[in-house]
Amino acid sequence: MKSDTYQKGSLSLAGAVAMGTGVMIGAGIFALTGQVALFSGPAFPLAFLIAAAISGFSAYTYIKMSNKYPSAGGIAMILQKAYGPTTIAAASALLMTMSMIINESLVARTFGAYTLQLFDVGKDSVLVPVLAVALIAFAFIINISGNKIIGGVSKVAAILKVGGILVFAGAALWASGLSFEATSSTPGNQTTPAGFMAGVALAILAFKGFTTITNSGDEVQNPNKNVGRAIIWSLGICLIVYIAVALAVGSSLSLEDIIAAKDFSLAEASRPAFGDLGVGFTVIIAIIATASGLLASVFAVSRMLAMLTNMNLIPHKHFGMPGGIQKHTLVYTVVIAAFLAAFFDLGRIASLGAIYYLVMDIIIHYGVLRYLREDVGARAWVLITAILFDLIALGAFLFIKANADPIIVVIAFGSMAAIFGFEAFYLSKVRATEAADHRHSHT
Repeated sequence: MKSDTYQKGSLSLAGAVAMGTGVMIGAGIFALTGQVALFSGPAFPLAFLIAAAISGFSAYTYIKMSNKYPSAGGIAMILQKAYGPTTIAAASALLMTMSMIINESLVARTFGAYTLQLFDVGKDSVLVPVLAVALIAFAFIINISGNKIIGGVSKVAAILKVGGILVFAGAALWASGLSFEATSSTPGNQTTPAGFMAGVALAILAFKGFTTITNSGDEVQNPNKNVGRAIIWSLGICLIVYIAVALAVGSSLSLEDIIAAKDFSLAEASRPAFGDLGVGFTVIIAIIATASGLLASVFAVSRMLAMLTNMNLIPHKHFGMPGGIQKHTLVYTVVIAAFLAAFFDLGRIASLGAIYYLVMDIIIHYGVLRYLREDVGARAWVLITAILFDLIALGAFLFIKANADPIIVVIAFGSMAAIFGFEAFYLSKVRATEAADHRHSHT
């Protein structure tokens, strides 16, 4: 995308809020409602509420840093200020980038799962990954063409998404007579405390899009105040939307039905009261939400990768491709997202994203607590609380997944070890080159 798409002070407060909610509502609610219910049981709306509270504590760190140092570097800037140009800073920034790419594949698979509800096709159809990869390819074409319409589309899509989802939730609650079917499930589907917290860990993914606002930095008007305001407004709007949807789904379907339709639970929840018409309406809202969310996310991730390249924290190979660094990182972004969307199901994609994000979030909070707390005027007890909440959610999630799906835990920790090892190797080469250049300049 052309560099003049983003300029200092070009984002209003409303625009920043629209961007944050646009990214959050892209996959969060459509993909994760059923996945969260699978872990948290009948109390899954409460899981979203607790996830919002945890995200609020997490947001405190990002707000404090953005108020003092508004920067387009966002998360990479926070990590470098806390840890310097070290392996932990570079690897953690790469973890965040990977969690965003994972989120893109989650969005894309959600698009496929919901689109197929318009047709008489099985939920395990090969068309789900085919449609997912097609949407990622479409997002790439729009981004590579430098289409300036994306910014305007994001605002319109945000209004349509929020409005459409609230209409769905209100109609479903009204049709159900405000009952809550999910609590009438069989005793075998009741959850454990660890299971509930695992659901909370997944629900946190539905709120992590607020970090996109942090990455916009000084492009937001009056950034020292408005970045924080935009984050708070975005989290508040998303909480209202998510709770409304969770109650609507729980009022229309039993827990067994929600879990059975976990990849497209909103569409299924509209069926009892409104039939195919309700399903069609919900699917159209899901298509708008996922497509617009992916468009915004693909550019944001490629931009963050380009920034890490410019900061000399990751290597860059153009493989003979024309254009600048960001065009190249755009290609890397969509290739990785397409691979994940093609070969991983929604549950595993969401699990990987949750583990990456929580680990990265803990590293950021600790860095600010240890090195930057006094500089940015952050309260130690808030930072410590944020770390403890993340550790509890991550610990419970890993405990449940280690028993239910140990392979994804091995993949998560194996890939994180590879990222840290790769960065240690790369940065040691960079330092050796810089030291050699320094010696030559003094001879």
